[in-house]
Amino acid sequence: MSEKETTSTNTGIGDEEYKVTDLLEICKKDGRTALIHSGTGYLNSQELLEVLISPGCKKGTAAKVAKNLLKAFDGNLIDLFSASIHQLTQVKGIGFVKACKIQAAFELMKRINSYCKEMHPEISSAKDVVKLVAPHMKYLKQEEFRVLLLDGKNRLIRHQRISLGSLDTALVHPMDVFRPAIAEGAASIILVHNHPSGDPTPSEQDLLLTRELYMCGIVVDIEVLDHVIIGLSDHVSLKDLGKM
Repeated sequence: MSEKETTSTNTGIGDEEYKVTDLLEICKKDGRTALIHSGTGYLNSQELLEVLISPGCKKGTAAKVAKNLLKAFDGNLIDLFSASIHQLTQVKGIGFVKACKIQAAFELMKRINSYCKEMHPEISSAKDVVKLVAPHMKYLKQEEFRVLLLDGKNRLIRHQRISLGSLDTALVHPMDVFRPAIAEGAASIILVHNHPSGDPTPSEQDLLLTRELYMCGIVVDIEVLDHVIIGLSDHVSLKDLGKM
């Protein structure tokens, strides 16, 4: 076999050349034609990881590294893709570059899930909030508090992280919440934070903080429209619960 082989989904033009790697082995094993016509959807998780980390791997090693990755995170793809660079590089066969590729793939997925054609979409419900920020917040290992700044027509100006807390709490000061809103001339704001436990049920501290910030909003004439708590597979709107 020659050192290089031509691989392309468009025969005749636009061919790309790669050194022999596990990516070519996957194409041979599962059928290049099947990949062209069916895409990667039929590959299992290990094979998908092989494709992701294959370039730069010596022949026969990507499968071992992919297996190591799955084993290190007990097969939990959420934990794997949301792991830090340091955690990933502890896995045999994963260096800094491959760890960055894994994180980049996860970031692209989050951006796809939160994608909106408009730069300043109208936020009219908790579902709009969830679509915008949940893909970025629901996998976090720490509690994060964000504020969405809205104009007079409930269109998003921007959203900003206010605090990143410990594993189960975030330190939020009213001044930090309303300073960006005042600077941007926001008419209203929506509070958002995640629960790393995955359960979005509001705590007593969540309710107290919401009441405090709601009253502060009255003082500075910036309405607090809602406080949305993000869980792993669900969310809670304190407005919908009648807590505001």
